[in-house]
Amino acid sequence: MTSRASLAAAFAAAMLALCSAFGPEARAQDASSDAPPSAAAPPETTVRPYTSLRQRRARAQRPAALTPTASRPAPVAAATPAPVSPPAPGVTPLPRPDLEAFVDGVVQRAMTRDHIAGVTLSVVQNGQVVLKKGYGFSNLGQRKQVDPDKTLFRVASISKTFTWITLMNEIEAGRMRLDGPVNLYLPEPLQVKDQGKKTQIRLRDLMTHTSGFEDRALGQLFERDPNRVRPLYDYLRQERPRRVREPGLMPTYSNYGAALAGAAVSNVTGKPFEQLVSEEIIIPAGLTRTTFREARPWRDDLPAPMAETLAADLSDAFSWTAMGWKTQPREFMGQVAPAASASSTASDMARYMTLLLNGGTIDGKTIFSPRTAQAFRSPMYRPAPDAAGWNAGFQDVPLPGGRRGFGHQGATLYFHSNLVIVPDLNLGIFVSVNTDSGANLPATLPATIVEHFYAPAQALPTASSLTYEQARLYEGDYLTTRRAYGGLEGFTNRLIGRAQVRATPEGRLSVTDGGVTTLFNGTGRPGVFKAVEGPLTLVFDSNGDRPSRFYAARGFSTFERIGFLHSAALLSWTVTIAGLACVITILGAMFRNRREARQTPVQARAGQMQVMQAVLWLISGGCMAVFAAKATDQTTVFFGWPSGWLLSGSACALVAAALGVLTLGLLPMVWRGGRRVDSWSDGRKVAFTFTALLLAFLSVLLALWGYLLPWS
Repeated sequence: MTSRASLAAAFAAAMLALCSAFGPEARAQDASSDAPPSAAAPPETTVRPYTSLRQRRARAQRPAALTPTASRPAPVAAATPAPVSPPAPGVTPLPRPDLEAFVDGVVQRAMTRDHIAGVTLSVVQNGQVVLKKGYGFSNLGQRKQVDPDKTLFRVASISKTFTWITLMNEIEAGRMRLDGPVNLYLPEPLQVKDQGKKTQIRLRDLMTHTSGFEDRALGQLFERDPNRVRPLYDYLRQERPRRVREPGLMPTYSNYGAALAGAAVSNVTGKPFEQLVSEEIIIPAGLTRTTFREARPWRDDLPAPMAETLAADLSDAFSWTAMGWKTQPREFMGQVAPAASASSTASDMARYMTLLLNGGTIDGKTIFSPRTAQAFRSPMYRPAPDAAGWNAGFQDVPLPGGRRGFGHQGATLYFHSNLVIVPDLNLGIFVSVNTDSGANLPATLPATIVEHFYAPAQALPTASSLTYEQARLYEGDYLTTRRAYGGLEGFTNRLIGRAQVRATPEGRLSVTDGGVTTLFNGTGRPGVFKAVEGPLTLVFDSNGDRPSRFYAARGFSTFERIGFLHSAALLSWTVTIAGLACVITILGAMFRNRREARQTPVQARAGQMQVMQAVLWLISGGCMAVFAAKATDQTTVFFGWPSGWLLSGSACALVAAALGVLTLGLLPMVWRGGRRVDSWSDGRKVAFTFTALLLAFLSVLLALWGYLLPWS
């Protein structure tokens, strides 16, 4: 985000109204207004303009983006979208009093049940704001209430929808190609390496989250210290993920991929991303209280921070503890700005939803073309005909009554948001919460509203079309593809990224993912299951007669069937038995009588090595237990990664595994022994061998899980 150049004196008078109309966001873009008074505003990160061998077409000039808003916070009337879209044919508009009463009840129950400090939401239909409301608090110390017109919430991945609009604008202008390799539009340091893959990643693959990247987040996606925030280009170069599959094969949500797309657009236009998105979307759409800048101190190597007028109204983040709500430190995501750094109000999101419903126009200004608007409403990719997919970067959202919408969810560590557009109803719903325990409300409220007013649920759930025996074919443990594929982060992802699929006697599937269990009915189509409650659909792929994977009901990832060696049950039993064996080994060394202590020198060394292994394995297990206890606080995991406890446990396990290899090499000599009176008894030899083989098997399992890689 670069500073705006001073206007020439000849145009000062003519542009005075324009500058005042831009309001807080325009001042946020003016870096000099926030710069230290003793220094001129420094230039932002230099972006190499995109060049091509072919002749580039001249870029059409957009009309000046005038927004008729005052510099102070806009009143409710000014925040109401101006265009009045015609009602959808055959659709009864939402009655405001009934909607407000219904939403109040849903929100207040959720706030009580899930301990949510603050909620902001807006509902638009037919070009009008039907409901816009704030609940609870944005600052507990000041008892500051949530104001839907003023209070900014972090909308996280909803930021990506702005990125896709800027990308589609460049594609429409002919400067980028949807099926062009992304490397064509990136500076050389950011270009994606082939890493043994045959196919280059296209822009289309980034928009549909089928790039084939692994997904890493711990220790780098969120920052607590603003001094650790890196420029976008540095982050993309230093945090390059592995390519774990060819692009276009299956969906796996990627924050890195979206940030890479933003860097590509920035490179093509020659503008920092924050400046680009502000000039192309935020200012012309009149989103006066929306920004991709963050509330942090000034730094010369980063875009200008959020304007003070906006930062003063930025909601705090909260978590619920035994002592009540706890205010959490701010999360910084400027290093992945195109993927996650936007903040906005419910009022601005109402205008944004109206823009999306109006096909890219608002207040007589065209932000994106009708062709782009249609792309946002049409599936660009689905892994299977009935599965959830992606519409040019927007989520394909199944809704009650067989309707489909588009939109995007967003989540930081503490803020959870959801934006859903329902073209059939000319309806848009936005909701956001500022508490880590409140994820369920944004995830379910849009569908709840649609169901209550337009598609009442059936009194009795439908029966499954499958028998119990048929449903059992789908049983198993499945592992998400949205994970790190190596190192200790890969190990933790294998522990928490599992879904259990079990058949019920009624022929349904019980799917447990992230601690939440959902029931699905079989349909008349092979591998397709519908949720008993709600509009979600689960689709399985078969490899022969046995299902090998299923596509997540919200389109974020694929879950692949886990083999026996990677099953959690096998690891749990092995760890438990090995732990007991280690305790017995140590107790035997401490309390064994003198007669049983007779041994050859080789047996003595082997026994000492096994005791050392036992101690190291127990220390490793203790370190892992402490890490698991601390991991209940996700803040500790993200901001404290890599955990010293986990690193210590992994290092101890690695040394123990190395000693185990040496111990196995001594087994023939241990059994050969010496004279009968100077050698172990057969029983002790059997116990030693069993323990050695058990610990070796544990080492192999943990190596497969990625636990023996402390340097990663």
